[in-house]
Amino acid sequence: MSRKNSEGHARQPAPALVFAALGDKTRLALVARLSVGLPSSIAQLTVGSRLTRQAVTKHLRVLERAGIVCSTRHGRESLFALDPEPMRRMEDYLESVSRRWDEALARLKLFVEE
Repeated sequence: MSRKNSEGHARQPAPALVFAALGDKTRLALVARLSVGLPSSIAQLTVGSRLTRQAVTKHLRVLERAGIVCSTRHGRESLFALDPEPMRRMEDYLESVSRRWDEALARLKLFVEE
């Protein structure tokens, strides 16, 4: 569920929001459970954990605001599914930063060796 800007275009969450959402071990565990590919209810995501449904809901809302999961209503339940696109964008971002560091280190190495 992405938010829309004033022109009606989908707005992507800020990278910091995605990193912050993934910076919690409980949310990472929820992402891992959802990565199986099947939408899951809060009750299903609570099974086997020591968390309450309220706590799971709170973490899912953080992931939803970051665009990492989306929810749909199915009867009285909300089903949550993983949207891997924000993590792909983060992977691209990290690869870009890594490339820039590699290039900077290569320039430094040339400078030092001269």
